[in-house]
Amino acid sequence: MDATAHHDGSGTEAWQRTSIGKFRAKDMYTTSGVLDENAPDQTGIVSSTYVRGGKIHSPQTGKRGPGNSRPNRATLKEGDLIVVLVRRPGDAAFVTAEHAGWTASRSIGIIRADPHVVRWLRIWLQTPTAKARIEEDVTAHVEPTVSLDTLRSMPFPLPPPDIITKYHRAFSLIEEKIDLHEEAARKAVELADAIHDDWSSASPVWETRLLGDVAMAKTGKGSARSLPRGTGKPSVDAIAPTDLFDLTVPHVERFRLSSPADVAEASPPGTFMLTTRPDGAHIAVTQHPASPTRCVVAVRPVDDRDTWWLLHELRSRSSDVAQVAQGRNAREISARALSRMSITWPDSFTRADFHNMTDPLHAVARQLVSESATLHDLKDALLRDISAKADVLLEQEAEPDEERAYTPSALNGPHTARGHDRP
Repeated sequence: MDATAHHDGSGTEAWQRTSIGKFRAKDMYTTSGVLDENAPDQTGIVSSTYVRGGKIHSPQTGKRGPGNSRPNRATLKEGDLIVVLVRRPGDAAFVTAEHAGWTASRSIGIIRADPHVVRWLRIWLQTPTAKARIEEDVTAHVEPTVSLDTLRSMPFPLPPPDIITKYHRAFSLIEEKIDLHEEAARKAVELADAIHDDWSSASPVWETRLLGDVAMAKTGKGSARSLPRGTGKPSVDAIAPTDLFDLTVPHVERFRLSSPADVAEASPPGTFMLTTRPDGAHIAVTQHPASPTRCVVAVRPVDDRDTWWLLHELRSRSSDVAQVAQGRNAREISARALSRMSITWPDSFTRADFHNMTDPLHAVARQLVSESATLHDLKDALLRDISAKADVLLEQEAEPDEERAYTPSALNGPHTARGHDRP
């Protein structure tokens, strides 16, 4: 490996400035996937769709074994680092024994090297500096895409193995703690779901009401892209459909967008924000005043004591909610259509009993979500610190090959993956 050492007295004296392309072939193997996203294969397929949050979330897990397919250059091995090249460029995850022997799709890049190097690259790709550098080279002819060549030529700092081990341990502990919190929160909400299902199935015949009779619904307006940035005015949470997808629990500590809308006109805390996809309804309960954007409906029960019954009734009727949506992929949901949906509505005493029984479960879930948010803040602070330590090192005079990689003409031109592939 050809690298440039850095000595500035800031605690990074032993860090090296390098790139994947500077490693010797025997020390670093990189390639891209070979299969289309939906290609049939006995070994299973790992595509960019399933790489989220530093893990592989393939729905095929447990359904398909390694099979007898002949290994190819994109057959994954335990310990590989896979990097998303399409849709969410730069997202990365380790390959565990669970997915060893599977095949990567074309939207995935594979990095195989010594454990301390791939551990560091997974951390580095999460830093603000790495994300900004990848964003510079993203092309978007159809979907946001970065080439494997870009990753190979992108300079990065490489600390000594003992420093990498300390960072790896810190990040691993944070991520494991977050996973434990998310699992416990999910179990708490699932228990409340089970209580609702049990009461519904074992109850006498209860009344059926239109949702509009027991709750107020408001259709969202505008798109996330139309929201003004940095106005300095008082703001409220702005909820976009993508903020509600793939939530493990219906509680979110904070949302990524804000709107300068009048707080008095915003939906109060405790409002459900609901959107749909073909797979059903996706719902979150707000913690702060919020406004829905297009394809999101704000729903709030007339009586706050009915909150948890209404939430779990809607969760149990997820597919029914999706059926009242219109448009491509069942994404156009309106307050009017939702208000006409029939729901099961027991007497007030039953609803109050349900609230008293499930409120502690939701309180636990909210607390765990809040603690996870604090851990995410800690992780982000560590990533910013790494970026700060690396800035001086990476701002050194670029070598000729790096200058070619980052000139405006190179940024605007097409990128193709080549080199470093071995059969």
